[in-house]
Amino acid sequence: MQADVTDAAAVEDAVARAERDLGPVSGCLTAAGVYRRGALGSIAVEDWRSMLAVHLDGTANVCRAVYRRLLLRRNGAIVTIGSELALVGDGDAPHYAAAKGAIHAFTRSLAREAAPHGIRVNCVAPGPTDTPLLKPEYAPPDYVASLVLQRLVRPEEIAAAVRFLLREDTNMVGQVVSPNAGAVI
Repeated sequence: MQADVTDAAAVEDAVARAERDLGPVSGCLTAAGVYRRGALGSIAVEDWRSMLAVHLDGTANVCRAVYRRLLLRRNGAIVTIGSELALVGDGDAPHYAAAKGAIHAFTRSLAREAAPHGIRVNCVAPGPTDTPLLKPEYAPPDYVASLVLQRLVRPEEIAAAVRFLLREDTNMVGQVVSPNAGAVI
């Protein structure tokens, strides 16, 4: 299923189709995102709004569509994707860090609302991850050497954190788990 996460109606339709075709939703990962760099003075208002729309509005739209369905069953889990940059800031992308920080706060707020209904909501905030999206200039060798593990996060480590938080026997609620190779301790 594909949907523009900034379009609440499109997200609602995609979740409805997923349930119709695959069965009841029991867990959800919100992982849509973009990353663009720029100092505050160089970020156009439209780019600022776009960053927040994809990250924060997209997360809220997906959570809203799934949460209503999980409430009916009084069970399930939602995992959002934040960033370690929300924990430390990013002088080269303040709009990205702000959007991810808002996701952390949104996750904790939704967790407080959802937990009494048997629904767990948590966030995974990855650090610098070894994927094609991480350009060499964003993680030069001296930066990687400064990480406690002296390596980048592997995608499978992020996936393992998400899987753990989606498991039915997990009792974590409202947490921000940050697999970040020691970028933030």
